[in-house]
Amino acid sequence: MNNPMLQKLLQTRLLYLYIFLFCVTLLAIAMYMEKVMMLEPCPLCMTQRFFFVMAGFTSLIAFIHNPSGTGKVVYGLLAALFAAAGGGFAIRQIWLQHLPKDQVPACGPSVAYMFQEFPLTEALATMFTGDGNCAEIAWQDPVIGMSIPQWSLVGFTALAGVCIWQAFRK
Repeated sequence: MNNPMLQKLLQTRLLYLYIFLFCVTLLAIAMYMEKVMMLEPCPLCMTQRFFFVMAGFTSLIAFIHNPSGTGKVVYGLLAALFAAAGGGFAIRQIWLQHLPKDQVPACGPSVAYMFQEFPLTEALATMFTGDGNCAEIAWQDPVIGMSIPQWSLVGFTALAGVCIWQAFRK
């Protein structure tokens, strides 16, 4: 790589900052969809947000720490692990959205209500498995036709790929 500007952009520290900013951007889009477009997030949506937060937070710490060697591998793989877990929940939601109507689980209460009124274990179980609300396609991209969890899966896949590349590059 002879291009000094490209070398600068791909420095370990800066790449962790870009990963963090990518996660912040995706979370800002999610907040826009919730607060402006009035799309209430389902339990699986909230779980996916959690994993974007964790991948972003890991990358922010790596940016501050500026690791090399083993540290770079650990931070990269940890962020990739969070991205892979989030991608798994996105796949679960996509699967729920493609179930026949008669096989969709019953809808539950809102996430806020669950954490306020249910035991923590029951609320977390719903967060990780989803309910009928997660099977509803509340928004679909008008150009490509992808739903929110499908776009989320694209984000998690890109995030995991960059984090793994970051972990093992020279």
